[in-house]
Amino acid sequence: MRGATKTSPCDSKELVKGEDLRDARKLGMNLVVHQKCTMDKDKFSRKTLTAPAPFADESSCQCQAPHEKLTIAQARLGTPVDRPVRVYADGIFDLFHSGHARALMQAKTLFPNSYLLVGVCSDDLTHKFKGFTVMNEAERYEALRHCRYVDEVIRDAPWTLTPEFLEKHKIDFVAHDDIPYSSAGSDDVYKHIKEAGMFVPTQRTEGISTSDIITRIVRDYDVYARRNLQRGYTAKELNVSFINEKKYRFQNQVDKMKEKVKNVEERSKEFVNRVEEKSHDLIQKWEEKSREFIGNFLELFGPDGAWKQMFQERSSRMLQALSPKQSPVSSPTRSRSPSRSPSPTFSWLPNKTSPPSSPKAASASISSMSEGDEDEK
Repeated sequence: MRGATKTSPCDSKELVKGEDLRDARKLGMNLVVHQKCTMDKDKFSRKTLTAPAPFADESSCQCQAPHEKLTIAQARLGTPVDRPVRVYADGIFDLFHSGHARALMQAKTLFPNSYLLVGVCSDDLTHKFKGFTVMNEAERYEALRHCRYVDEVIRDAPWTLTPEFLEKHKIDFVAHDDIPYSSAGSDDVYKHIKEAGMFVPTQRTEGISTSDIITRIVRDYDVYARRNLQRGYTAKELNVSFINEKKYRFQNQVDKMKEKVKNVEERSKEFVNRVEEKSHDLIQKWEEKSREFIGNFLELFGPDGAWKQMFQERSSRMLQALSPKQSPVSSPTRSRSPSRSPSPTFSWLPNKTSPPSSPKAASASISSMSEGDEDEK
């Protein structure tokens, strides 16, 4: 990973005496040449992730130290800090995506101490052997420079690796997926690398590739053409005919109308839902108020309501006011003969010529009438 300070293969440090010194001689490290390269240490190495990876042809440190070949076993055991394992990975890297990044991550982490060089083929080679690209070579170079796993970018990389190229960049191993890559009249352009024991396989990422991305764009060409027309691109820039331009613009207008209708439907649904919620609340409140009203009405006007009791109390008071209590009057006993039917007595009737002089007299006469009726019964 590129977070920590990285040292160049040319960096010079004091080697430990004894076995470490003999190991360093076995690896072919020339200490005198290394000391000359330490002056350009800051220019050669990438200290932080804030700077992009350098180009190989712009690196000021051209180390001439002997480069001892390593085996995969030696590389996996680890190498001195001043002798990182130089791993090379190449490709087109058009429409740089996560599959590319994962492959470079695997190449970077193959060994404990590694330095990843990435070769990018030029437009001429790519168009000749593979086909046209979406991004030009300058854009592809810059995409690789800003990948966190890349330590150095080699522009105009060869399609087939030659011994001279491997020696020039002091490449220890080549990382690529193990699927035979047939191109340029060869069944596998990495065949001679595999035979030399310098090939280290990586795994492809399924489901993502440059060809897949281009296929998606071609499949949904109309969608993307309409999208870019809507964003301000001209028909000429999109290579769209006049008829297709009008068709796409009409479809955009139809889509806008559909979107408006959809928004109106959603708003109307929201309004209906709000009305239903409010009506539900109003109905609940009305039911509560109606129950309360009916309960109050029954308490007031029901069979045992307060209004009936009040009416009875008032009527009894009126009767008491109209007919006050009188002292009891004893009725005389009458002797009746069994042979004759008793003749009615009309002593209770008032004298026609003398009407009662006062209301008290009238009430006394009414009470006497009621007593006479009871005697007859």
